[in-house]
Amino acid sequence: MEEILSRAKKVTEQAEVFQISSKRTPVHFQANRLKQIQTKESASTALRLIKGGKIGFSQASGFIEPETLVNMAMETYQFSMPAKFNFPSSNVYSQIDIFDPQIDEVTIDDMVELGEKLITAMRQHTPDILCEASVTKGIISVHIINSEGGEASYGKSFFDLSLEGVLIQNDDMLFVGDSQSSCRPIFNFKTVAKEVTRQLELAKKIVSISTKSMPVIFTPRGVASALMAPLVSAFNGKIVLDGASPLKDKRGEKVFDENFSLWDDATLPYQIASCPCDDEEVPSQRTPLIDHGVVSQFLYDLQTAALANTQSTGNGSRHGGLPTPSPSSLIIGEGDVPFRDMVKDIKQGLIIDQLMGAEQGNLLNGDFSGNVLLGYKVEGGEIVGRVKDTMVSGNVYQVLKQLEAVGQETRWVGGLLRTPCLYCPSLSVATKAG
Repeated sequence: MEEILSRAKKVTEQAEVFQISSKRTPVHFQANRLKQIQTKESASTALRLIKGGKIGFSQASGFIEPETLVNMAMETYQFSMPAKFNFPSSNVYSQIDIFDPQIDEVTIDDMVELGEKLITAMRQHTPDILCEASVTKGIISVHIINSEGGEASYGKSFFDLSLEGVLIQNDDMLFVGDSQSSCRPIFNFKTVAKEVTRQLELAKKIVSISTKSMPVIFTPRGVASALMAPLVSAFNGKIVLDGASPLKDKRGEKVFDENFSLWDDATLPYQIASCPCDDEEVPSQRTPLIDHGVVSQFLYDLQTAALANTQSTGNGSRHGGLPTPSPSSLIIGEGDVPFRDMVKDIKQGLIIDQLMGAEQGNLLNGDFSGNVLLGYKVEGGEIVGRVKDTMVSGNVYQVLKQLEAVGQETRWVGGLLRTPCLYCPSLSVATKAG
């Protein structure tokens, strides 16, 4: 890395070298049986430079000659966008716990046993269920240096446990599932097993539901699958800068329900999206996006922040190319209403646990629609069974503008979102039965 930077500094005004390596071991089960065990190792090096006020970029996997990487970046800068930022100088980064050495001590036999126990627990409850499960561990190492004296390096461990189950009975297909992620090993499979068992219990009875507008409760998984994609787009600083976000002129305005708050936080201990700095050496932070209904801030990397005349929020993330604004861990603030009280309040309504296809709507406008992959009917304040052949449609901004209640209990979904249940007073529901 030092040689790459040294060579780049001779021919440019500023330069930055980013290097990431990872070792990942997934253990995968399919149709209730162990299918695959493998260890994957990868490494890549990226060079970003500023010459003549423009950005040059090159990237390579594995080993590459420093001169070759520099020449590749030099060939791109004259066709690239103007650079409106400077690389950060040396920073002091907060100590964030994201590495657990116990990850190395977890053997493949341990991971196989964990997956087998998870599937066994499911089949003891529902013998005919077909399960796919994965147990994955890994370590990531990141090192960044630049010509302005900035340098950052860290190691992160991760562990993931996930389960998806399919139960086929005649023409009915029931899909259930859950997952857990952490920077620490997860030895207790019972949390995932308990959640999937709960889904199976609630889904035993199939009931019909009417086509009309009705109250809807989004579970944490329902929030993730139905509501988050439009919000992530709307708070992306680049989309705001391009004028495509419906929130572009709304900063400081009350757009959402006063009980709804959302923030991005890359400083949480042992969360898989946490890190001491982003992929541009900007220190990580907690960024309020919605504060009691008021639009507070957007997510920026160095370039978009400079174009918007503001500061980077430490959300510059690389996805195989130049950094772009991306969220880390998104947190929706909890409310004060227990889930059971939400259910008791509904005479006839729907609980959405998993929505399929919601991202096919007009994301930038906030529209969503999709099939209810897993959902339950509420009648007379009780969950009476699972619904089939049901679709919902709505607009995220309308849903979140007036919430009936925000749930008291929160949970992580996919390791990237922590949210309570959200109770919407009215949403359009359509079924085949009509």
